[in-house]
Amino acid sequence: MPDIMRNRHSVYILNYHLVVCTKYRHPVLTGQIEQRLFEITEHLFKDNWGCSITELNCDKDHIHILFSAPPQVTLSELVNNFKTVTSRLLRKEFAEELSSYYWKDTFWSRSYYIGAVSDTTEEIVQQYIASQKTEGHHIKNRTISTQA
Repeated sequence: MPDIMRNRHSVYILNYHLVVCTKYRHPVLTGQIEQRLFEITEHLFKDNWGCSITELNCDKDHIHILFSAPPQVTLSELVNNFKTVTSRLLRKEFAEELSSYYWKDTFWSRSYYIGAVSDTTEEIVQQYIASQKTEGHHIKNRTISTQA
């Protein structure tokens, strides 16, 4: 059972898997660049976004981040911030090593993958919700109309 997180107004378990690839899948995430990427990532996720990283690893052309985030975090903003900050810092700190791969202000591919991770299935949640109503009051697959 994953840890249940709490903040001032919510109780939650929100885990995500993020994958980001380098532009043109260039194999640049090695050695000192990889280590520095990990340091920046841990700092950004923890200190700037209040997230906790469960697992962090990369291959030469992409990074995997398994993390937990509070419900207030807008995932697209987090990913954009991650890509912008890491790209800027890595291109600045490793300009010479990266110059043969990147000649423009780019490092990451424009696309990314993010998926929710859970040990609870949709079926389990449906059963739990169904069990909350008293007999005769449960409506299966109810659609609420917003039309007046």
